[in-house]
Amino acid sequence: MLWGISFDATPISGVVVEFVKTARILSERGYRVHLDLGYDVKADKNAFFRPYRDEAALLPDWVRLARIDGLDAVAGYDADFVTAVLREVVQAGDDERLGPRIDAVAEQISRRIVDTWRRFGVSFVLVENGTLPENITYTRALYLAIERYGREEGLGRFVLWRDHDLMWQSEPGAGKYGTFPYPQAVAPADSPHIQYLVQHAEARRRMLHWQPDLRHLAVLPNTFSASPAVVDEHNAAFRRDHGIPAQALLIARPTRLIPQKRIDRDIHLLAALLAHPRLADDIYLFVTGDRAESPAEYTRLAAFARRLGVADRVVFGGWLAPHAGEVGRPAGRGYSVQDLFAHADLVSFLTSGDYESYGNPIGEAIAAGVPYITTGYDLYDEVYGSAGFQAPVMDLAAGDLPTPDFVDAVADLLGDAETRRRTVAVNHRLGARRLALGRRLVGDLLDGMVGPATAPGPTPGPTSGPTSGPTPRPTLRPTPMDAGIRMTVVLPVYNEAANLPAVLASLYGQRGDDGSPLRVRVPYEVVVVDNNSTDATVDVARRFAAAHPDLPVQVIHEGEQGVACARRAGMQFAVARSRARTDAEPARRFYLVSADADCRVDPTWLWELFVAMEVGKAAIGVCDYYYRAEHFAGRPRLWAAIDRTLRCRAVTFRLFGGFPDGKGFAVERGAYEKVGGIEIFYQVQDGRFVPHLSDDWDFGISVRGSGEEIVYAPRSRVEINPRRVDHALDEVIAGRAYGQGGTIVMRDIRDPDLAVDRARDLTAAQARQAWEFSVKDFTPKNTILPVLLTPSLLDDDAVADFFTPSLARRLGRRIAEIIDEMRVVDLTPIHAYKTPSYRLYFEFADEIFARLRATAGSDIGLPPPLPTCLREVPAGRFREFVRYYCEDRESGAAHDYFGNGGVF
Repeated sequence: MLWGISFDATPISGVVVEFVKTARILSERGYRVHLDLGYDVKADKNAFFRPYRDEAALLPDWVRLARIDGLDAVAGYDADFVTAVLREVVQAGDDERLGPRIDAVAEQISRRIVDTWRRFGVSFVLVENGTLPENITYTRALYLAIERYGREEGLGRFVLWRDHDLMWQSEPGAGKYGTFPYPQAVAPADSPHIQYLVQHAEARRRMLHWQPDLRHLAVLPNTFSASPAVVDEHNAAFRRDHGIPAQALLIARPTRLIPQKRIDRDIHLLAALLAHPRLADDIYLFVTGDRAESPAEYTRLAAFARRLGVADRVVFGGWLAPHAGEVGRPAGRGYSVQDLFAHADLVSFLTSGDYESYGNPIGEAIAAGVPYITTGYDLYDEVYGSAGFQAPVMDLAAGDLPTPDFVDAVADLLGDAETRRRTVAVNHRLGARRLALGRRLVGDLLDGMVGPATAPGPTPGPTSGPTSGPTPRPTLRPTPMDAGIRMTVVLPVYNEAANLPAVLASLYGQRGDDGSPLRVRVPYEVVVVDNNSTDATVDVARRFAAAHPDLPVQVIHEGEQGVACARRAGMQFAVARSRARTDAEPARRFYLVSADADCRVDPTWLWELFVAMEVGKAAIGVCDYYYRAEHFAGRPRLWAAIDRTLRCRAVTFRLFGGFPDGKGFAVERGAYEKVGGIEIFYQVQDGRFVPHLSDDWDFGISVRGSGEEIVYAPRSRVEINPRRVDHALDEVIAGRAYGQGGTIVMRDIRDPDLAVDRARDLTAAQARQAWEFSVKDFTPKNTILPVLLTPSLLDDDAVADFFTPSLARRLGRRIAEIIDEMRVVDLTPIHAYKTPSYRLYFEFADEIFARLRATAGSDIGLPPPLPTCLREVPAGRFREFVRYYCEDRESGAAHDYFGNGGVF
């Protein structure tokens, strides 16, 4: 049985709707669903201890309303006590008078919670908004109850604790809940029974800043069913019932009538639009919300509308039921937000900058197929703007009320039906992938939680509904690693449902050199790390695991977005499980292997990599990578640029071993642990920290810098998915495949909406530009960096033969001079090795390219033209200005000169 507790204390709200979405999944799995609306938790809604009336009619019929038995009998616990604690303890920070009483009351409440859960046979709990410190007494009691009930019933993680409003998101300017580190708030407990959920990466970052020890914290955004709102039999009379002409333009403002929502901005905007020269004066504004919630605010807004002369165009329509697609139609003739959207031409969300954390009306508008406008509130870009959603955005830095430029932008959208149609098409396409992902993500989280094998037998009371029902299915647990496993293949996945069956089949079909199944000869396992996929990726992986029991396949989840984060999570998962084995032979080497879900591996890929690592006793084994030439048939100029890059890489990999690429490499477990594993570097992108793309590369540099060897396994081959070129062709040509201006980011080449023209070849000028960026990216990293990190390589006969003995000696001397001049102690950090690599490239480019022509083919040609500024310096001062160029502008001009054409 699922028990829900909403700290919102209202019969229906965005918080309750999110509960319904999650509970629906468990209901379909056979769980009975009960919901406590939190009337006995939050004091400011004037419903404390009030009996339920007709609230159940607002919810699906499979949700039963319930509450904790006997709370009204807890001595000293009432609305006045809760209000006093918020005022004196949370806001004023003085717990001298109420502190002991809080603890005593919390203990009594916790016992009543446990007794109620036991009576109902609860096996899952979903807490909504529990961290907001409106009632810290109840929150403390809930944590006590979770620990006691989980321990006594033998449960694992049986609680989903989701936060919609944290202190830094809910009116932080007012300081309602104090300031960081929020000493009076009940800090989240790192409990073995709780999986925490927050709505976006910024909330996760702040939560971990507050409580860095939380291990089970995932990102789960609010989600919306992508169901376009339409005029139908139920809502056809909506305009007539509210006095809105059929042909009038309608702006919808679905919100509560409270000051923080800044509805005065919408009234001001309406007045400006009615006077706009490009619009007719037939425009209405519909504002939802209960007038009784804040009568003073309603009075103020009505007076403001009269003062601006638009009172006859503002409809205060009252409370509407939530989006009907989530909770069903309201009973009787009541209307829902979706009914409003069916008649609206525009949805407005001109909220306060610091009030909204997610912006549900925007998501609802996108799902319903209506264009929207918004303020650039604090987290708009985090949730919507950075994802590419299109809308006029009111810049709060430009003014507190809509500016003329913003009014013009809204008028352009509102006055042109075709512009609205195109905007809706873009937003709905993005929303279908980004906002309608709840069922899969929640289902995956539920499957990853450790619940009971069977639910406790219920002994329900009179309000609990039927006494029988299907036993909840057991959740999946990672199986222990067998003693014989020698390798774990880590496969990060994000929206790879289409590619995953073939990838997993190729991993299952790995063979030894004698053609026998490798899983028998050298046992290995696969760890699929889901990185917040919004498609059927996880279902595909689980179905494959069930159909192939002779290959261990584990599926885990990593909530922090980014392939680097997912790869690290999988490798650390494998390290921990391999170390936990007590019967494995300690002398046998164990390997962590990275694979990529959009590439294909040859049948002996894993065997050849394993043999190279075993024979060479190297720390890292690097694969060979290739494209199928037939994919580029009819595109000779593009293929020539790719082929030249691959030939250069083959030369340097044979000489130096190369550096690992996430598409395929292996690392010995001890070497992995020696350097601290994969480190996630962060960079600033659009004002926010995001994981750096090159975790695999930087990890290899750390291993080589620690004195360990890297071996190249040329017969361990990975076929690169050509979409890496096809989907980013324009960026490849211009050297922006992975970013520019010092920022290196992963382009989402999985996006099916990116234009793909597989018949397109390059012009001669484009081919030259693409090759120049590719070779400029390749040469410093693959030809110069290995000897910069390990100068002793220049003493190797094969390396000296490649460079020629004379060039090898001069390179060695110059490396020593630059390191001494720069006072570099450790070259492994990215901004320590880039500058000297760039400097050496410019100083020795002509000679290095001569050696590449001699070994990789004459078509390698001459070095690309120098930057204009370096062509103009006196020959005698070339080195001097190279230093200025590479050091002072490393994250600007030099970075963009070398570009990121290495996507080949």
